[in-house]
Amino acid sequence: MELPRGPAATELPPSHYSATRAAALAACYICHRLGSPGHGLAPRTVRRARRQDIDGVGHKYYLELVLEDITDNDRTVNCTAEVLYHLGNKNIAPDVQFTTEGELQNTDEADNIFYNRIKSLEKELVAENIPDSHGNVSPEMQPIQLLAWVASGFVIWQNSTENTKFQLAQIKHVKQVKRSDEYLEFDYKILLHEMVSQEIIPWQMTVLWHPQHGVQVTQDSRQPKHASE
Repeated sequence: MELPRGPAATELPPSHYSATRAAALAACYICHRLGSPGHGLAPRTVRRARRQDIDGVGHKYYLELVLEDITDNDRTVNCTAEVLYHLGNKNIAPDVQFTTEGELQNTDEADNIFYNRIKSLEKELVAENIPDSHGNVSPEMQPIQLLAWVASGFVIWQNSTENTKFQLAQIKHVKQVKRSDEYLEFDYKILLHEMVSQEIIPWQMTVLWHPQHGVQVTQDSRQPKHASE
């Protein structure tokens, strides 16, 4: 990663809290861009991290990290990422750029099987508490969970600051929404775990997906706390 001209970037220990937060955010963004109901990505290790303080702009992190497939921990991909947190404006999502090395798992077959299964249902899918209180996810619900993982990557990216670290904790409720076009649509009520404050935050998101067009979050909103009860 070439550094732009300007203030020098400071090397950070890979385990430094600010490096791991930036890496988690980068992983969420990458997962949203590249994931599907067939696979999701999560950070495994940070190999190198640097931070550059850009006057009047914000803090920029240069990261080398390893991501793993959450359905198969033996599948990993190396990537580099740049994350820019804008100073003083929480309404602007961080800028994220990334490159991946090597091939990601091809899940076209699994994605198409899931797509056709949902399209053939006589009644719209409805489910709740994924995973359950014992941490279990049934095989038929795994694509639903992975779709939420990928979509929540968008929500996390849009709502992150340098002082946050979010992760999807649970799907409280999901309902398929009937459509007349080729897309699948799901209305999710999820719980996000903010690991810095240890807060559990209810969130609603409407998700569109099609095997050829990827995942789109068309609407999302933070919910009042009692929504998680």
